[in-house]
Amino acid sequence: MGLLTALAGGAGGELGRQAWTGLGELVRRPFRRGGAVVPEGSAPEGSGEAELARLARDPGDAAAARALSVVLHRRAADDAEFEERLRRWDEAARRISLTGGDVHNSISGGTFSAPVIQGRDFTGTTFGTSSADG
Repeated sequence: MGLLTALAGGAGGELGRQAWTGLGELVRRPFRRGGAVVPEGSAPEGSGEAELARLARDPGDAAAARALSVVLHRRAADDAEFEERLRRWDEAARRISLTGGDVHNSISGGTFSAPVIQGRDFTGTTFGTSSADG
């Protein structure tokens, strides 16, 4: 539910927006049961469109997120293709950083006698000199 409310609230920047749009497209896909398309309006417990719209209107509404989650799980249980697409959507959406990605670095005053490195989320980086620099 936290992922749903975060994406509905605009977390994740452009990637989050794309994930939210993708969920909307998934929810609007025709409901299928056993390979056959179920007539519109006859999907059990609805398609999730109403719950998605409710959460989009009020991203902080935990009850709306819970309702959407329940409908998505019910629909996935009845529609194998939807279940697979929802699983792939969920895997992709969970890779989006939902925390603020803005970096604001500043240096003021003083004299620096070595390089200054600024950024965010450094991985696989070592600082110092290598033995070849000797």
